[in-house]
Amino acid sequence: MKQLLIVAHAPSENTRALRDAVVDGAGHPDISGVGTRALTPFEAGPDDVRKADAIILGTTENLGYMSGALKDFFDRTYYAVLEEKQGLPYALYIRAGHDGTGTRRGVETIITGLRWKQVQPPLICRGAYVPEFADQCRELGLAMAAGLEAGVF
Repeated sequence: MKQLLIVAHAPSENTRALRDAVVDGAGHPDISGVGTRALTPFEAGPDDVRKADAIILGTTENLGYMSGALKDFFDRTYYAVLEEKQGLPYALYIRAGHDGTGTRRGVETIITGLRWKQVQPPLICRGAYVPEFADQCRELGLAMAAGLEAGVF
């Protein structure tokens, strides 16, 4: 069974709803060949990344950058997985109160160094929270799991 790792910073009710929607989408009943594990950035480490066949990253926009929690995850895992996880398929969603540009750029800079493979453009949930954000995150989880199961990436 392939493994999908979700590393998401979810400090609020709304961001937990987004994370839960990603998990829900990835666990769709039509997907049977993918196991999903969701961890906070503080819980996830190099061993979790090593076991993953794909990863979804979730972060809030904090002062125009990724959350400190996600940055901590990268600080602890970057060199430990650099060589062996090149080409790891990934997707990113951002809960942005503003435009999410700096957050996206910060994550993509690190991902470029890791040489992970982006499977779709980042999902940026901008502005005031709306319930449709959860629907978009559910679709993201489903698309990643379905693509992983089908061997698309």
